[in-house]
Amino acid sequence: MRLSIYLDIDPPTATAQEQKTTVRGGVPRKYDPPKVKEAKKILEDALAEYRPDAPLDGPIALYVEWRFPTGRSHSDGEWRITRPDLDNLQKGLRDCLTRLGFWVDDSRVCVELAKKTWSAIPGVYIEIEEIGGGPK
Repeated sequence: MRLSIYLDIDPPTATAQEQKTTVRGGVPRKYDPPKVKEAKKILEDALAEYRPDAPLDGPIALYVEWRFPTGRSHSDGEWRITRPDLDNLQKGLRDCLTRLGFWVDDSRVCVELAKKTWSAIPGVYIEIEEIGGGPK
């Protein structure tokens, strides 16, 4: 099975890395500040319509292109070398895909390729593919 998804959104820049910690009853607890909650909501709302009928349960390849709006100082296709960090963007996206039931758990992702660029047409392009067998 292969899912190809294009989210027609300005990619959110708040990431899971910005989690906060509080202590209640002597027990530390992590929580998402409002900006991170909003970023996750934007992604989940855009992804919801693409949810598969059943979660994928085998090995998965995940390909993602984060396309941020160019503005005045960047050109279309230029690499985005500023924050947010790509690994933090990916972690937040994988968490959203897990919560929405795209796969049983994000531990199923065995192959991952991601990039972030400036783009005249912003959005997030995602491909999720079940892959069989093992590495050769």
